[in-house]
Amino acid sequence: MDFRKKASAVAAAGALATITTLAAGGPPAVAQAAPGSAASDTPITHEQNPRVPEGAAWTQAYFPSSDGSGVVLHADVLRPANLPAGAKTPVILSVGPYFAHAGQTGPEGWDRAGPSARFQDFINGAGLMARGYTFVMVDLRGFGGSTGCLDWVGPGEQADVRAAIEWSASQAWSTGKVGMYGKSYDAVTGLVGNDLKLRSLKAVVAQEPVWNMYNYLFSNRVPRPNVTGTPMAYNSIATMPPMADDSDQYKANAEYEKTHPKCLSDNITNNNDPDPHSAYWSARDLAAHAVGTSTPLFVTQGFIEPNTKPEDIAEYLGDHRGRERGWLGQWEHVRGNDTDASGRLSQGRAGWFNEVMRFYDQYLRGIKPPVTDPAYAIEDSSGHWRAQPTWPVTTTSYQAQLSSGRYVDDGGGASAAAGAADRGRWDMERAPRLQALSPAEKNAARRSAAADSSYWTWSTPASQPLRLTATPRITLNAGASGNVMVRLWDVAPDGTATMFDENVALLQRSGRISFDLKATDWTFERGHRLGVQIGTISSTGWLDVPSGHTIAVSGARLALAMQNPRSDVPTQGDRSPYLDQYLAANKTTLGNVGNGTFPLKFAWGR
Repeated sequence: MDFRKKASAVAAAGALATITTLAAGGPPAVAQAAPGSAASDTPITHEQNPRVPEGAAWTQAYFPSSDGSGVVLHADVLRPANLPAGAKTPVILSVGPYFAHAGQTGPEGWDRAGPSARFQDFINGAGLMARGYTFVMVDLRGFGGSTGCLDWVGPGEQADVRAAIEWSASQAWSTGKVGMYGKSYDAVTGLVGNDLKLRSLKAVVAQEPVWNMYNYLFSNRVPRPNVTGTPMAYNSIATMPPMADDSDQYKANAEYEKTHPKCLSDNITNNNDPDPHSAYWSARDLAAHAVGTSTPLFVTQGFIEPNTKPEDIAEYLGDHRGRERGWLGQWEHVRGNDTDASGRLSQGRAGWFNEVMRFYDQYLRGIKPPVTDPAYAIEDSSGHWRAQPTWPVTTTSYQAQLSSGRYVDDGGGASAAAGAADRGRWDMERAPRLQALSPAEKNAARRSAAADSSYWTWSTPASQPLRLTATPRITLNAGASGNVMVRLWDVAPDGTATMFDENVALLQRSGRISFDLKATDWTFERGHRLGVQIGTISSTGWLDVPSGHTIAVSGARLALAMQNPRSDVPTQGDRSPYLDQYLAANKTTLGNVGNGTFPLKFAWGR
């Protein structure tokens, strides 16, 4: 059904409604409500407003954030329509910036107000209403029907998440048991929920989150192309006009920025500090805050994800002490149930909603799962799926000693292109889908030893298949200030090479530096080598300022965690469609591949 076109033909219910503001000291306010628009105490069904999912009854509510700031949060509540108003149910909660009645990231053409369709796939696909769950969508401060200034997952938004969980648990129709669900930004708020250590939060499902908010805008003091574009994109979402038939309360809250313009300017400047250890970024390091947390987690992460990248995932999971489930593999920024244009599952594994609901039923209702799902289902770079009790699992870890060398920090001609890329604004839902190696980058890689902008170290060939897993970490001595980029390549015997991992850092001064690359799960076939490229930042994925210095590198070491694929336990799953697109975009043929100087193996003496 086309909800936008058919909504006007649906029978209406009610003309006047009373909107009660639940903020501390907030008096009731009478507001005009259009037919089929929910007031806080007047449930609206699908038959009255087609934007409401079938089987659901929609209401709205307002309540204060938990930080005493006066911020008022708005919630859309979907309850099973066949249950009495006071029937207690467990609650699945999503908190984020994408639940405005007009649309997720911009106006979507609706002809009447209604609850966001962002997770209607989940509501319908999982049968939430028929299963007797309540689904609650809460607008973070500054978005949708909530007041306040945007906070990029800082203390303010963390207070919003706390308030949303506590409010959902305390309602008369709630059993007091809350789960969280989301993808991208509203998956991040699920991680926040876990970090808050609230007893009423019983389970979190977080698809493709950011594990440390710093990493979305910077890499080791080097800004990314979206460093200002992403805040601007969220400002645009925050200032989206309300619907014409939204209540007066909703309209006033949605237009908060008109009377508080500093919210928008502060959101542009607050997050421009490149220091990852600043107070601003320390408050948003979700992985560091996960120490000792125990909420059951179900996460997804694409290792070659170009948007919310696998940075600090191993740290977050390592700090977490509760039960864990995960789908990890070789895909882009997609949901577990998403399909491509040909109908293939984007993540390659079937049964997302069934598995998620077994997870929720277990922790929100105490129902023992009728089948045993693997704790982790993982797709490696060959497209093969395996089951593991945790991630990562390593057979051995060691430090690979890399060659000394030098390079010219000239940017490889990439900086101008990166500046052009910054003119495009994106939020976590609208980032570029695929970042390919440029012709210049491929040409520089082909020249290998002949290039001035980088130098290489090669492993010996793998004597049997083995897997590089977890988070590689580079340590080196730099002879001058400037920039450094480290890339890892899978090099076949014929020189065909795929770039599969990378990261960059600002060298503030000469001396020693260490930093993580992205987490990975990459399998090397027999005879393949690991190529390590160290040099200037030649990628358009960062906005660096080349120093022009010739930088000598010595004492370089690469921390590697290896796994033996022979111990893999297969589980169901097909090759994710994105994997082949990534391979095609990040492959070239290298010349002058040198002799191996460090081993690529999963056990010493083998």
